[in-house]
Parts: sequence; structure tokens; C-alpha cells
Amino acid sequence: MKKITGILFLFFGLMYTRHVGAQSPYQETYRPQVHFTPKAHWMNDPNGLVFYKGVYHMFFQYYAGSSVWGPNSWGHAVSTDLIHWKELEPALAPDSLGLIASGSAVVDAKNTSGFGRPGQTPIVAIYAYINQELEKKNINAQYQAIAYSLDETKTWTKYPGNPVVKNPGIRDFRDPKVIWYAEQNKWVMTVATQDHVTYYSSPNLKEWKKESEFGKTNGAHTGVWECPDLIYFEDHGKKIWVQIVSINPGGPNGGSATQYFVGDFNGSAFTPFDTATKWIDYGTDDYAGVTWSNTGNRRIFLGWMSNWDYATVVPTEIWRSSMTIPRELNIKKTGNSYLLSSTPVKELDLINEKPQILSHVSAGREVNLSAALAGKTSHYKLKILSDEIKDFSLVLSNNQGEELMIGFDPAANQFYVDRTRSGKIAFSEHFPKMIRAPRLSKEKNTDLVFVVDDTSVELFADDGQTVMTVIFFPNQRMENISLKSTQGFVANKIEFNPLRAIWNDELK
Repeated sequence: MKKITGILFLFFGLMYTRHVGAQSPYQETYRPQVHFTPKAHWMNDPNGLVFYKGVYHMFFQYYAGSSVWGPNSWGHAVSTDLIHWKELEPALAPDSLGLIASGSAVVDAKNTSGFGRPGQTPIVAIYAYINQELEKKNINAQYQAIAYSLDETKTWTKYPGNPVVKNPGIRDFRDPKVIWYAEQNKWVMTVATQDHVTYYSSPNLKEWKKESEFGKTNGAHTGVWECPDLIYFEDHGKKIWVQIVSINPGGPNGGSATQYFVGDFNGSAFTPFDTATKWIDYGTDDYAGVTWSNTGNRRIFLGWMSNWDYATVVPTEIWRSSMTIPRELNIKKTGNSYLLSSTPVKELDLINEKPQILSHVSAGREVNLSAALAGKTSHYKLKILSDEIKDFSLVLSNNQGEELMIGFDPAANQFYVDRTRSGKIAFSEHFPKMIRAPRLSKEKNTDLVFVVDDTSVELFADDGQTVMTVIFFPNQRMENISLKSTQGFVANKIEFNPLRAIWNDELK
């Protein structure tokens, strides 16, 4: 049996090598050039995002057995700048308690867990087990567990007392996100529990007690709640708390999406300021996003760039799924309410090529920006500033007649992305659609930032108050750019920054 297994492994290894050929896997068709993807196989939710000693750790749901979802482990990649990533060996593997589902990681600087040793600070991962045998019987199959590392995540030890939080008798009980609540000298865990969240607290990461629940009567409820994250911002000396939580299905444009609530947290319970349903990203392809821990006052957010409506059938072969550009979250007060804003992290500028700037571009029926911007690229950052928001459409296209249209409809007060003619669309009935988002700013002027990769666009409008993330799969790279308007949209300034591929160092 071992001999047969070895032969099969060699056969599939040779087939993989033949498929990729001599080129790097990072040059495959549809491989993003400025977004993280695994070298091969399946990836979904970002997990265990933690910053320690100058290194950003990104763990993620990973299945090495296929390019579709399977019994997951935690994949692992590291970066010193949030842009260039080095993929490492998977960190946490399934065991007799179950597969390793989503969760978080913290630096236990005070050694509250007792796992630390002299000169060795524990990093503790908090994750959910999913026991598939129990799941078949519908018996308390999901529960929370911990593991720790004393060598800066090189190796992990699973706590022998797992699970640390047992299932309360429900089907969906997972994705623990843990923070340190300094005012009461304790850890707080937020867990997704069916269609709401539940808060637990602990002095040591091992023993947890239930504090409260939130969300049964708040927000969207057409799907399961997942991947919660409780964070705060300072506003004139007052802490403003934000509860982020994803939902599938139930997004504003169908399938998966991430909602948030703004309010107060007292260490035990979260109280929202209002009942409005708010979305961190209105596009179809930003899900399960959470923030890095141990980053001081920075709130750095990362999402999985796909949608469960079609994630397992998108037209990639060796690998599936990518992550969004890491984003800086901030809080903005508009009238009596607060909104989250998202903008690309400043580190994205590290891969800027020489910018090209156009001034006072008046979009009549159509302006060919490709002609004005010498050179072609399919991965870049484009920033448009205008004194007055009017109708416009930025059209990305190729010589095969495929196009992706990103624009603004003033009559509906909505931004939109139209991918109905964007290339391969037949793999899912949910994929070809017009995707819409409300303009939340009340200002007349606007700033628009587009981060475009070979197979994705991320729109950050009005300093990130409205955000849309959308993936697409053209048969040929979309290297043509044009700007259209029927009302005479005027761009005071257009700044075009080609972006260097983040895999350049990997290819050397």
C-alpha cells in the first residue's frame, strides 16, 4: 500500500510539474500579481492574524488535498510589509478532535496562560474544531480550542485540556476572535453562534465563562453568522466599539458579505448605537475579514476575496482564492452616526512604479486613458479626484471585446460594477451581474481609488466610506482603460500608478 501511494504521489507531482511547466506558478493564468494567493490548493478565511517582532503572520483556512474545500488546516504566510508574503508550511493540522476551523491568535505578553518560559513569550492560537463524525450525527460537533507557540510560530503545541469551550448544544459554534480587555484585566472571546454572536471572558485563555449575546434582533439574518471581530477606535478620548461579523448567505449583492455594528462594549455586553445594517464592503468578493492583533492603534483588516456562491467553481486549477489588499480601518462620524472607512494600507506604495498624472480630464462621451497613459499594465492603482461627483464609468477592456465597467449612477446615488461581459462568467449563475453600492458621503466632491489586479478590482470611494470588491476572469488581460460620462464628469486629477508584481522576489 505504501508503494502504491508513493507511485501515485510521484505521478501527480509529475503531472503538476508538466502543467505548470518551466514557468513559475505565480505566472499562471488568472494568478493575481499584487494579492496573496497560496502556491497551490484551496484557501479561504484569513485566520490568526497577529503581528510580532516586526513580522505579520497570516494564517488561513487551507486544504492541501484539492483546489476545492476539504478538511482544513491552518496555512501560514509571513510578511514584514503586508504586501510581499512568504508562504510557510501549514501550522495546525486536523486531529482526533476534528478539522481546524477559523480563529485568531494573540501575543500573551503577560503570560496569563502560564505557557511561557524565561525569554519565551507565548503566542496563543484560539480556533474552532469541527468534528465531522459528530457533525454527521448532528451532535455538538463544533467547539473552541487553543494551541501555543514558544518559538515565534515555528512550532505549535495543542493544549491537552482542549476543548476550552464546549458546544452549548447548537450546530454553528465557531470562529473565536480574542482580544485583551485591559480595563478588567481579562481576555474577551467573540464566537459566532448560529445567527448572532456570544461573548466569553477568561483570565488565562484556558478557562472561559459566558458573558452575553448580541445580534439576535440586529442586522441581516438570512444566513449563518461567521468570523466575528470586536475592535475599538478612540474618538475624543472615548472608545467607539465596532462588532464586525460576516454572513452567508445574505449579502447586499447576494451570497457572502460582512456587516458591522457600532456601539459600546463594557467588557461583558455590546450595545449598538443604532439598528441600521451596515456593510464593510458592498462588493460580492470580500468575506470573513478580520483584523491583525498586536498592532497598537492600527486596525488592519484582511478579507477572503471570493464568495461561497461560486468559490469552488471559479476557473482556476492549481489554486483557488486570494486575499484582499490589507486595509486600514478608521471610524468617521457623519451627523449622529458612525461609519467605518476602509483604505488600502500605506505599504501598498512600496510597489508603486513611476506615477503618471493627468490634470483636468473632462469625460465627454469617452476618453481613452490608455492613449494618455503610456504603457500597458493589468495591475495598478488609479486615483481620481473631482470637485463634483457626476455620472461616470471607468471601463476596463481587452481586444476580445470583454469589459468590466465601474461607475456611478447619480439618479440612484449608487456606485456599481458590471461584470456581465467580463470574460468567463458561465461557471455559476450567480456570477454575471450588476453589483451596486450606495454612496454614503454627503459631500459634492469625491475621491476614488481603484486597486486593479489581473482578476480583481477594489473600489474605495469618498475616503473609503463606500467600498466594493469584485473578481472577474477575462480571457485576455484587460489592459485598455477608458472614462465615459453623459453629464460631463470632470476629473481634476488622475494619478496612475503601475504596481510591481509582489512575486518578483519569489521568481528570482
